[in-house]
Amino acid sequence: MADIQTIFQETIKFAAEKHGSQKVKGSKIPYVVHLTNVAMEIFMAARKTHGFDLGYALQLALLHDTIEDTETTRQELELVFGKDISEGVWALTGDPKLLKEYRIPDCLAKIRRLPREVGAVKLADRITNLQAPPKSWSKSHIRDYLYDAQQILQALKGSNDFLEKRLEAKIEEYGKYLKVSRSESLKV
Repeated sequence: MADIQTIFQETIKFAAEKHGSQKVKGSKIPYVVHLTNVAMEIFMAARKTHGFDLGYALQLALLHDTIEDTETTRQELELVFGKDISEGVWALTGDPKLLKEYRIPDCLAKIRRLPREVGAVKLADRITNLQAPPKSWSKSHIRDYLYDAQQILQALKGSNDFLEKRLEAKIEEYGKYLKVSRSESLKV
């Protein structure tokens, strides 16, 4: 088994090549920054969680959007990283064949059938995504995104106590983007 540094370096190179010039939504930040933020959440969770498979979770964290956002296939992931990683990334992927409202419940059902590290990556991903929403998002979109985060937290209870607490706090904080400021309410 390779050491954590080697696992990280080999996996981040693959992910960075696959995501190419992709940016974080609503920003000029390279997408690889999001992937490393998810990985940092996983590093911290591993420090706080007995028996946590850091190597497995780290690869999932760095690869979690490759099927969804790039031309990477499950078969390619299996060839390069093995069946467990391929299955984990597939579970973290919203199935584009499903209507949007069924993607998260389907994804969560797949995640719950796999090791707890897969759920931890989903929690870590949502934690890092609960930043200031893009300016183009409507209140309705923000509300839906917040609802999805609550759904993820509820469905993955027991995956990782540390990340669950972090996501609870992020959900609470994200609620501020739904509040109407006094100056906005005066415009109406």
